[in-house]
Amino acid sequence: MKVLLTIGIACGLAAASAAHAAPDADQAQALMKKNDCLKCHAVDKKKSGPAFKEIAKKYKGKADAEDKVTRHLTTSPMVEVDGAKEEHKAVKTKDAGEIKNIVQWILAQ
Repeated sequence: MKVLLTIGIACGLAAASAAHAAPDADQAQALMKKNDCLKCHAVDKKKSGPAFKEIAKKYKGKADAEDKVTRHLTTSPMVEVDGAKEEHKAVKTKDAGEIKNIVQWILAQ
């Protein structure tokens, strides 16, 4: 009986933590819209930048995925657009939680 209770509690905690970790899609999309990310990116089609689904596919299963995408969104690296190099805009926010939410949302696509 104690084993079943322990398993039940563990499953409940796992489900609660997974639900808590889910990115807020509305918040992520609103901040991306505010920062003009959607000018160059879309969820499922390539624009001048890769689709978010392609980015998620590229990093799937990689332990450093969140770190790499976070750096890309916050450090203004040089990217190639239509054969020309240009600076990728950094997401403007002072809230690290908002950046983490965007990154998790992108990687969940």
